[in-house]
Amino acid sequence: MKLRLLLLSLALLFAAFPSQAQIAAVMSPSGPVQAGPYVVVDAETGEVLLERDAGVFWHPASLTKMMTLYIVFEELKAGRLTLTSTMTLSEAARAKPPSKLGLGPGQAITVEQGVQALVARSANDVASGFAELILGSEPAFAQRMTETAARLGMSGTQFRNASGWPDSAQVTTARDMALLALTLLKQFPAYYVYFHTKEFMLGKTRVGPGVKFLDLYAPYADGLKTGFTCASGFNIVGSAMRDGRRLVAAAFGFRRADLRDEFLVRLMDDAYALKTGGNRPKVWQIRNGQGGPATVLPQGECGMIRYDMPGDAAWLGTYGDWRTARHAFDVGQSDLARLGVTRLGKEWILPVTSNKVTRQAAIIADLEPQAAQRLCADYQSRKRFCQVRKPGEITAPFSGFWR
Repeated sequence: MKLRLLLLSLALLFAAFPSQAQIAAVMSPSGPVQAGPYVVVDAETGEVLLERDAGVFWHPASLTKMMTLYIVFEELKAGRLTLTSTMTLSEAARAKPPSKLGLGPGQAITVEQGVQALVARSANDVASGFAELILGSEPAFAQRMTETAARLGMSGTQFRNASGWPDSAQVTTARDMALLALTLLKQFPAYYVYFHTKEFMLGKTRVGPGVKFLDLYAPYADGLKTGFTCASGFNIVGSAMRDGRRLVAAAFGFRRADLRDEFLVRLMDDAYALKTGGNRPKVWQIRNGQGGPATVLPQGECGMIRYDMPGDAAWLGTYGDWRTARHAFDVGQSDLARLGVTRLGKEWILPVTSNKVTRQAAIIADLEPQAAQRLCADYQSRKRFCQVRKPGEITAPFSGFWR
């Protein structure tokens, strides 16, 4: 009887915390990176080339705007909207939190500018504006979004708003978002090109910067969308055309945008190395709607300065101002290249405070261990300061970087 009660208690415990198993390590050149579900699909055949937990519930964040754009494209195709149609935002839409265009009262934009704003700026105010323009209210638009998802076979997806703003009931899966990307490609080839928008001009203002993956995987990557909330982490859906073959991928739940984008590049490379003969499982056959959704960054941790990178850090000193620290970083990167290191590190200028005085630590982050050791050995041979720090040693309040 006691054993039965113990097993029941354990079952309830794991049921209460189903999401933890959905965040696991993926490999990177500098070490393991924590990530959520992912999937890569051959666009022509629908075959799944690579996947992990692709049917697990997840918060979509601004990937939601892919469905908002799907409905905008439906309206354009039906002739109820044109790219040159104008729209103004209500007070409620303009009050949406960033990211946003920040339009003034009565300021008009075209539908085309609104589409570009959803991709290049991920503008929450414009997403709400489209909802009101098309169906009069955001709740009514969210209902159409959910009904459209069901019609497209996105059986694990529920929408509550047009922007992806946090809502515990707004969920999707990597499978569903890959399926949505495939549908956008096939049904709206003339409008799909807008997912390549990196920036556009709104009057005299340059609006961007778009999706970094497009640059990282050039010339193959040609579009789609990123998203972030504290709960979801950094999400992405991307598509690429290489050697006449199109792949679509979705990857969720990263703690940094750069780690997400770099992973998608590696994932695409791995998938392109695989052959498809029509015998692999199809994306719509993935078991959908399980577990989660996970919380990647709890609210108390989300806004903090954190070292979420897997690689070692080379600390090059702490300086009185940001400009001097940045110069030290630039010199360090040049020294790494001089030493023959091909994978350079990332800039991490860390503010460190002691006795109400703040200084800036110059750190080359996310290095492979041998690269960090090699740089510091070179610096120390020239009587210059350099220390290697392991990721586990780099924790708030960072007092160990005062110098």
